[in-house]
This record gives sequence, C-alpha cells and structure tokens, in this order.
Amino acid sequence: MKEKFYITTTLPYVNAEPHIGFALEIVQADVIARYHQILGAEVFFNTGTDEHGQKIYEAIQKAGQSPQEYTDEYAAKFDALKEALNLSYNSFIRTTDPYHLKAAQEFWTRCAKNGDIYKKDYKVKYCVGCELEKTDSELVNGKCPVHPNLEPEDREEENYFFRFSAYQNKLLEFYESNPDFVVPDKRFNEIKTFVKDGLNDFSISRLKEKMPWGVPVPGDETHVMYVWFDALINYLSCLGWPKDEKKFKAFWPGVQVAGKDNLRQQSAMWQAMLMSAGLPNSKQIMIHGFISNAGQKMSKSLGNVVNPLELVNKYGTDAVRYYLLKYVQPFEDSDFSIESFEEVYNADLANGIGNLVSRVSNLVEKNFDGKIAIGNDREFNLTAVSENIEDYQFNVALQIIQLAISELDVFIDTEAPWKIVKSDKDKAMRILSRLVDRILLLSEQLKPFLPETADKIEKIFTARKINKPAESLFPRL
Repeated sequence: MKEKFYITTTLPYVNAEPHIGFALEIVQADVIARYHQILGAEVFFNTGTDEHGQKIYEAIQKAGQSPQEYTDEYAAKFDALKEALNLSYNSFIRTTDPYHLKAAQEFWTRCAKNGDIYKKDYKVKYCVGCELEKTDSELVNGKCPVHPNLEPEDREEENYFFRFSAYQNKLLEFYESNPDFVVPDKRFNEIKTFVKDGLNDFSISRLKEKMPWGVPVPGDETHVMYVWFDALINYLSCLGWPKDEKKFKAFWPGVQVAGKDNLRQQSAMWQAMLMSAGLPNSKQIMIHGFISNAGQKMSKSLGNVVNPLELVNKYGTDAVRYYLLKYVQPFEDSDFSIESFEEVYNADLANGIGNLVSRVSNLVEKNFDGKIAIGNDREFNLTAVSENIEDYQFNVALQIIQLAISELDVFIDTEAPWKIVKSDKDKAMRILSRLVDRILLLSEQLKPFLPETADKIEKIFTARKINKPAESLFPRL
C-alpha cells in the first residue's frame, strides 16, 4: 500500500487579486507535494479560497455584486494559478462549499459538547485586515503593525467564545513532545513564548444583524461563525470529514504551509480547537516570511503589489518558480524587484541550464548525428538536494543544482570534446555520454522545482535522435 501524504496551504481571502506572497506559499507547497509523489507516496494537496468574514463582506458591498457572483469571480482567479504556476494540487476547497459549511457546524458542535464554547459580552480592539482581536501590547502607535493603514475598530457586543485559556498546558506539552512541530525554530520559539505568557479566550461568532456573511452557528440563527474558526476547518472538510472517516484517517494529520502572520492561528488556535474536538493535531507547520517590492512593503494603496499571473505571462512559469524558490528565503523576509528578477533569469537560467542543454545537444547533433549511448555515471552525487527539500531549504537545494550546472560548464571547457572528436572519436563519445547522463540526473533533481523544464530536458536527451532545441529553454531577455 502506498504511503499517504497530506499537505495544505492556507486559504487566501477573496477580497483582492492573487499576489506574489501567496504564489510563494503555494509553489513551496507544490515542491513538497511533487517530491513526495516522486518518492512514491499518494499525495493529497489542498488549497482553495477563504470566502467569509468582515473584509470580504465589505468588498462585496463595495463591488455591488451578490456574494455568490463576487466569490465565484475571485475564486476562479486563484484557481487560475494552477495552470499559470504548473501546480499539482488535487483539492481546491471554497469555504462557501456546502460540505464545508456542514463540517464547520459539526466541529462547532463537538467543541460545544466538550464545554469549550460559551457566550459573553466583550469589548475589544479589532483589526479588520487581520480579522483578529488585538491587545494594546500588539499595537504599534495604536495601529496593527501588519495593517498600519487601517484604524483598529472598537467592538462591544455579545459573542460566543472559545475557551482557549483551558489549553495552555496541553499546548505546551504538545510542543514539548513534538520538537519539530513548527519550522523554523525561530517561529516555534515565538509561539511557545506566546502560549507561556497566558492565553485569552477568543471570540468565535459575530452578530448576524451586523455581519451576515458567514456560517450559521448551530442552534442560534442570530450569530454566524467568526471567519477564522470556520476557515481553519477546511483542512479537515477537504478530506471529507466528518462523513468520510476512512479518507480522513488515511491522510490526516498533515503538513501545513503558512505565512508568519498566520503563526498564532495555525500553531496555537487551530491546535487547541483540534484538541477540543477530539481530533489529532497537525503533523507540522512550515512558516515562511513576507516579500517586499524594491524595499517597500507591498500594498494596494502604494500600487506595488506584484501579480504572479502577469509575471508568468511575460517570463514563463518555471522562471517565476525558480526565482521564488532560490532567491526568496524560505523562512525570512525577502525583497523582489523586476531588475533583480531579470538579472537572475539571464544569469542562472538563460546562461545556466538553458545554455548547458543547448551546448551539449548541439555537440551531440553535430558530431554524432544526434545518436549517443546514455551512460550510467552516478558518481555525480546530488542527494543533498533531497535532504534540503526535506528541511524546506529550497534555496539551498537549488544552489546545489546551480553549482552542478557550473561544474558541467567547466568540464565541457576543460575536456573540449569538439576538439577531441577530430583525433579520438571514442573519447569524445565518452565525454558527451557522461555529460548527457549528468544532465539527465540534474533534470530528475529539478522535477519538484521546475517540472516543465525537467520534462523538456528529458525529452531532448532520451529521444532516438538528440537535436539542439530550436529555441533555448530560457531565451535571453
């Protein structure tokens, strides 16, 4: 029986176009998913859209559309990333899907039965951008540091609350028993400190008369679920929970990929909710950083948000994947600019793998009529690539591959098979055979990162007759 592997991204809000920050997250998840597929696992890869909450309700009102029209339009834009970025996900869940609504209500019912849901009046400062309550200590100059352009709202009403405070010790014990639960360690230490400092119960409903766009609370038609409580449950509902127990138990728990602004929700709130509902905790959570644009934080108001679909249209899918995976740090904040992107494209892709494939295929075509025996040179060790994928160090893995490409370029220049072929055709054949074998090994290592490029390389060098491609894999800009 095949090993089962489950991975999920967070679900982006449908209140704006897809941006490069989410493209980073879903491409990182895609590499992990493809890697496990290559290892022979049956992979369930989930993504989708988060379609409830205050932000989206306000966007719907501003657009003058029906909720269904608005969410359908934006969900389609996010699903378009699948083709644009060559993603392998096999589940695209929308939190407005009927089966998700039923799962969210069942989850609520289980937490309520466990005594972890109660009603009370409360007064709080609330950031609509984060869809989270904020304490005074979390605000900088009275504003949310993630959304400094938004004024926190003062809210006072009766809501249902989740008894988060009851899970402080249980969470700390869980973290202690699972030392690799959050990657990197820096983020794990942050959440452990947050939990050690004490937990406050958090609101999990909104009055329907004020904010009607949400999942109805079971047994109380005057309230809808708080967006975070509802959305997190997608990680289960996409697996058919609670109806399809067999599928759920086969794949859950899984790996979750999220941005650093999701740390608290994913690694503390969600884990406490799972404990309350009597379900296994997540397997691991990988937290990535943010991307800025030429040193500035990306924002709609500044007009500097980078749309990944536009990048792909201009430079190609694998060029975008390559930049996000090699030049964006997997765990820290990184900067993006078109200038640096184009520089990387020419240096690493056009002059790197593109040039190598052109040179070698051209030498085989010219000197051996495209016919050459593929060797079996496995001394060219690239196991460190796999090790770094498992540690989510995508940039290091690609550095190893890039170094191997540079070494092959040096090998070609040193051995000069175009000269040797004049005096020793057999030796020239052995040199080129070795080069082809190493390039094919490189293409195997590239598959999780640049699947389209890897497939093209394989077709070129396993064809009955090797010909130089009519166009370089990455034409110079």
